[in-house]
Parts: sequence; C-alpha cells; structure tokens
Amino acid sequence: MNFNRKFGLVLAGLVLASATSCNTDNGPEVYYLIAANVQLPYWQTVANGFNKAAAVYKVQAKVAGPQSYDPVAELEALQTAVREKPAGILISVADVSTLERGIESAIREGIPLITVDSDAPATRRLYFIGTNNIEAGRLGGSRLSDKLNGKGNVAFFTIPGQPNLEDRLAGFRQILSTQPGIKIVDTIDMKGDAKTAADQAQQLLAKTGAQKIDAFVCLEAISGKPVADAVKAAKATDRTVIAWDTDEGTLNAIRDGTIDSTIAQKPYTMGFFGLKLLHNVHEAPPSQLNKDFRTDFFSPYPVFVDTGTTLVDRNNVDLYFSAAAVNK
Repeated sequence: MNFNRKFGLVLAGLVLASATSCNTDNGPEVYYLIAANVQLPYWQTVANGFNKAAAVYKVQAKVAGPQSYDPVAELEALQTAVREKPAGILISVADVSTLERGIESAIREGIPLITVDSDAPATRRLYFIGTNNIEAGRLGGSRLSDKLNGKGNVAFFTIPGQPNLEDRLAGFRQILSTQPGIKIVDTIDMKGDAKTAADQAQQLLAKTGAQKIDAFVCLEAISGKPVADAVKAAKATDRTVIAWDTDEGTLNAIRDGTIDSTIAQKPYTMGFFGLKLLHNVHEAPPSQLNKDFRTDFFSPYPVFVDTGTTLVDRNNVDLYFSAAAVNK
C-alpha cells in the first residue's frame, strides 16, 4: 500500500452476526465501496447508505479510497479489495484510463462489480447506478440560459477525464448550443482541489469588458463553496453561480443568494441500492460473469439505474436542511 499517495483506507465495517442462509462459517459476506474521495461529505453520504444496507442484509461493509482526488490511489484501493476477494465491489470511476484495468481484473477474478456515480461503460462491469449526468447537465443548462437571458460568458469548473463530469458538460453544451448569445469561454481543471478552484475564480472575476465572466458553473461538489466565496468576496452580485450537490456550504450559499442553484443527486440512494443489488447478484449469480451484459438481449441486469436529480434553489433549499437534520 502506497501511503505517500494519500491512500486512506477507511473501514466502515459492520461485522454483524450471521443470520441468513447465505452466510458461512467464515462470517458474513463482505462488500466494498471504493470511493473517489472519502473526505468529501458526498462520499460519506454514499457510505452511509452502503452501511445501512449492510445492516439490513446482515453483511459486512467496507469503505475504501483516497483522501483527496487521486485516481492512482483509488486504483490501489481497488486492487487491495480485489485481493480480499469480497462478495462484490461498488466503485466510482474517477478516471477511466487509470481504473479500467483494475475493474477488468476484478471481473476476471469472479468478483461482481457495479459502478456508481461515475461509470466505465467500456468495461465489463455489471451496470451503472447513479445520475443520468447528461440530463442533469441539460437541467442545469436550462437554468443557466434562463438566468442569463440568452446572453453572457460562462466558465466551467471540472476535472477532465472523469466520465460523469464529461457527461454533465455535454448536457450543458446541448442546451447552450441553442443559445448563440451564451459563450463557454473557459473550462477550468480545478484538479479536485478547493484552493485551485478559489484561485481560478478570483482570476476570472478580474476580467472586465467583453471578457467579463457572467456565470460560473461547478460540475462537481468541491468547487461550489470556494467559487461562491470568491464571488462574495469580490461583491460581484451581478454574477450567476450554479453548483453541484448539496454540501452544507453550497446550501448556505443558496440561502444567502451567492449561489443561484445546485443540482442535487441522491448519494445515499446510490450507496444503499448499490449494496442491495450486489447482494442480489451474490444470491443469484449469473452463469457467466465475464461478459458484456450491455449487448445481451436476455441479460438479467439493466444497463443503467437512474437514482434521480433535483434542482435546488432558494424556493426549496430549506427542505434539504430539514432532511439532513432528520437523517443525521
């Protein structure tokens, strides 16, 4: 294990007594969630759902992954999990080119693997659970178009190579392609780092005249609050900020008006349903695991399970605070 790569293994183990016929003398089945960044509240919420499902099905849940955006460290977490030969793996794909070989290795070892939040469709994973990211991008694009009244310069904050973010950007582009007055003038690689996002936002806010940035769009959770903080510090009340996910800092910035809106996903559902479906596969395994189920007309599995999205603004933001308080 390479600790210099910030590989933080977080064991959220729920070692529960054997109470079902599927458990053996060796103890309960073990399922892994490999997260893209275990420090993010988003992934902690996914882990909460994963652990809750483990308690319901009386199995053991383990959550592992890097403590910052680090696809190589995530690959190391996946390889460690594969060596333990768990009953199933749920993984978010931070970077396809880095992780696809690890995914294929898991499948060759006979371990059922489902992708969550971010997909690797060219691999032989069973299927994908998460957001329809292109449609979520279209939802954000429609909001952006309305706020800009069809005219303005836009900067996006993203992580190139991460499939879900690429799909979100594609959804925005589909909507903005019908608005010739709205220009995407910059796509910032914020490298999964909040400080980078803040520094880049400050530089963009300094632009004036024809180069002025009228809107900032954050395609992942990390950049929302630092971009909003930069806009607030600059007193740039004429700018539109659209964020992603429902971190507390993002929701507070919606309340105070710095962020116009955010696209809310359902991370708890992703985690809960992910373990549930892996458990179903373990209970009734396919005759052949190492195959392309996407092209199998008699596949027992879908290609994609959409867990849904919602646009959150000042009209409904308090509902999210209430829900978070109830589910703490």
